[in-house]
Amino acid sequence: MTDNWLILADDLTGAADCAIAFARRGVEATVGWGDGRPPASATTSVFSYDADSRGMTAPRAAARHAEALEALLGPDRRLFKKIDSTLRGQPAAETAATVAHMKSRFGSAFGILAPAFPATGRTTVDGRIRVAGRPLEEAEVWRADHTYGSSDLVGMLATAGVTAEAVGLATVRAAGDALPAALRAVAAKAATVAVCDAESDDDLRRVAAAIPTLPPGGFLIGSAGLAHALAACLPCNAAVLPSYAGSGHGSLIVVGTRAATSRAGARRLVDSGEVVHVPVEPGTLLAGPRERAAVGRRVASLLDAGQDVLVEIRTGDAPDPALGPSLVRGLAEALGPATSCIGALAATGGETAAALLSAFGVDGIRLVDEIEPGVALGMTLGHLSVPVVTKAGAFGDEDSLGRIAARLRSIRRKGIQP
Repeated sequence: MTDNWLILADDLTGAADCAIAFARRGVEATVGWGDGRPPASATTSVFSYDADSRGMTAPRAAARHAEALEALLGPDRRLFKKIDSTLRGQPAAETAATVAHMKSRFGSAFGILAPAFPATGRTTVDGRIRVAGRPLEEAEVWRADHTYGSSDLVGMLATAGVTAEAVGLATVRAAGDALPAALRAVAAKAATVAVCDAESDDDLRRVAAAIPTLPPGGFLIGSAGLAHALAACLPCNAAVLPSYAGSGHGSLIVVGTRAATSRAGARRLVDSGEVVHVPVEPGTLLAGPRERAAVGRRVASLLDAGQDVLVEIRTGDAPDPALGPSLVRGLAEALGPATSCIGALAATGGETAAALLSAFGVDGIRLVDEIEPGVALGMTLGHLSVPVVTKAGAFGDEDSLGRIAARLRSIRRKGIQP
């Protein structure tokens, strides 16, 4: 099993929560975005690229992935196509673009799709995604944002012209060569993707163990659950940690997601009294530079004094999803003046994290550890070098932000020793 992988994701938190699986095994892993090149300061076995396609139309997302694959998928790397575990974005179109690229390069293409992430309650049964044991269609995340008519994975891929065949739990869990044989049988047919059920981490480990049987043009499609199963097949080496001496400046924690879990976590963290709460109204972020600059000055003053600060975009009871990108860009611009005062950073939501890091002059993240499932800790690369935590909005529970704040506070005080 190789430790040289390109992970191609549609948002920043997804890129990080997949790559951290390898970093925890002692494999150097870096997240990047933008021009498609690994940061100049990074030499890494695993490069996880944020294509930033979550909010794009299907044709634009497919084109973005085709460009990224052409630029980044070298002959010495295997491909892991990361998709959202609840099918947000354009996973069908992106998979179709990946299939086309692999066929053009190898003459054939075959993908293994296993999107389950059991540690966060996402499973796959009978070719459909479930959240906390219930159909995905009943989950908050689906009601807030979905692209397809249902969570049927074979049907989802068919919307982009990708033929697929389901491999059920009984086959995944069967002894001996049953699963590899089933995958070979699917590959021998007209289908270009095998959709594998998984209810547990052990199911995903069985899928990962069958990966060496992939034919030329073979690739993986999944979420962080499959990435962890894949990394677990590698030898575990001692991690080589980056050096960080600590900081007297405070931690900046930003909640830009609409997810109820993160909003509840923000309230609990504010109630703890461990952070200064700076709520920001949408009107302020959509106003002129003067209004936004006032937010940045206040946050910078608090961070400079060593205070941990929670910045939260107020959304109200009925937020307008169409305003999301503009609000995130406005917040990133507002907080730019605080860059030199940041001792550590945490951001919930991939779009929020990407906008902030770019505004702060960061061009990558070297991953260090996983605080909890789906919550990655790393060091920023580029103009700013501080500990950073990224978390998908719907991951974790009401205490996750508190645990993140405590971990960053400890790192700021004690540093990281290589």
